[in-house]
Amino acid sequence: MCPSNLVRIVWRNTHKGKPGWIAVILRPVIYAQLLLPDFSLILCGYLLCRHTPLNRSVWSQVESLVYYFLFPVLLFQSIVKTPLDLGATSSLIGAGLTLGLASIALAYSLPYLPGLRQHIDLREHAASAQVAFRFNSFIGLALAERLAGSQGLQLIAVLIGVCVPLFNVAAVWPMARHAGRGFLRELVRNPLIVATASGLAANLLGFSLPDWSVPTLSRIGASSIVLGLMAAGAGMQFGHLSQAKTLAVAVLSIRHFLLPLMALGLTRAFGLSAVQSTVLMAFSALPTASSAYVLAARMGYNGGYVAGLVTLSTLLGVVSLPFALGLLRW
Repeated sequence: MCPSNLVRIVWRNTHKGKPGWIAVILRPVIYAQLLLPDFSLILCGYLLCRHTPLNRSVWSQVESLVYYFLFPVLLFQSIVKTPLDLGATSSLIGAGLTLGLASIALAYSLPYLPGLRQHIDLREHAASAQVAFRFNSFIGLALAERLAGSQGLQLIAVLIGVCVPLFNVAAVWPMARHAGRGFLRELVRNPLIVATASGLAANLLGFSLPDWSVPTLSRIGASSIVLGLMAAGAGMQFGHLSQAKTLAVAVLSIRHFLLPLMALGLTRAFGLSAVQSTVLMAFSALPTASSAYVLAARMGYNGGYVAGLVTLSTLLGVVSLPFALGLLRW
């Protein structure tokens, strides 16, 4: 039985006079089943990198392939083929952008909060702030399809389409500002921003993909999800986390605790449908982007520390995703 169908059956049965404690016990197990395929790929990447000749030097090349080619192709294809019914998705877009802006504001404000400012290095914060609001699109696409089928995939593609440009601009700005590098130059060189912007432009202009190209592009997209998840596992590191513990706790608390709580309020404030609410809640609790440490290292920052944050965020996703979906069910 499909795990998403099992979720619906358990939920339905709890409202037919059956004991509610059954659902309380089963929900974490069901959500773990939903996440198992994705985190199994992450674990495979970790084990292959640590215990086979496919070491870090191999996976860094795989990561570059995913970041610069495979994933931009997936983003472009997903956005172009997704009907952008702004009327039907305007509430979801509004909720997603509101959640994104709130997370960026929280991340930027950390060095100025009483009790935190003396414990946070501004250079480390410039590279690490992105961890609080960026998200792992590989896991998001895979999970949305598993939770809500093709409709879930379309909705998460819409959120990716509107949020990726915002989040990438917000990730690059503090690093470019702190390092004195050209902000616009960094933006136009970012493959995710280029793919998203071109996909949105093509969609709004009515461009459609030729039928002969769809099978090839679909296979490229599928490979990007698999290799992206495995590359995220291969890049997991813990050794650098002790360098700035306060900053680590702060950005990960925003990513995995505060955002699901805010998303729950937004589902009600924007009057989202059941499927839209499910997608937004899953979106709010995703692990941070596995490419965050690539961006930090490429711009001359402490990539090892950001890689540690990405590692811990990936593991925390096992807890935060069931937490977020459980909030919606409750």
